[in-house]
Amino acid sequence: MESRSSHRSFNLQLQSGMSLLETTIAIAVLLIATVGIMTIAMLAITTTENQGHLAARTSEYAQDKMEQLISLAYGDSTTDTTVFPATDSGGTGLAVGGSFDPTAPVTGYVDYLDRSGNPLAFAGGAAPAGWYYIRVWQISTPAGTSNLKQMTVTAMVRSAPGSPGVTANPQSTVVSLKTAPF
Repeated sequence: MESRSSHRSFNLQLQSGMSLLETTIAIAVLLIATVGIMTIAMLAITTTENQGHLAARTSEYAQDKMEQLISLAYGDSTTDTTVFPATDSGGTGLAVGGSFDPTAPVTGYVDYLDRSGNPLAFAGGAAPAGWYYIRVWQISTPAGTSNLKQMTVTAMVRSAPGSPGVTANPQSTVVSLKTAPF
């Protein structure tokens, strides 16, 4: 048996790489995709700031005010809860009145906080400079009751980082009932 070596030849084609035109098109496609993703990312960040962080803060601040009101005696009508710590006179205590609409605050039933949540001093009337959160509350007596008070507290952010079309600032409302003699 004779063995024969066979030579096979392969025809290899050399590639000279990508052309400048192909590279430019690839970069343009990547740029368009990146801009689209960044737009979505910015919207997500704004939504998280508005609906996450700020809404959680308004809930916390409304709950803080509610706890302060709940700690008052049922018949208290003089404690000033617009300052912290509350003082024994010069305020409205749990007297019926107020409003839970932050756009229509009632003197004696409103206080203001700075960006960090610290109370700001003000002498009623005009809001103090630099406020970031407003808290308003209303004390009412539900119909048909004689020894029950309903306390409603609303906290709202002055302005939220905006995205187009968002007109409502994050706000939270908490409601509680208090009965005599407690």
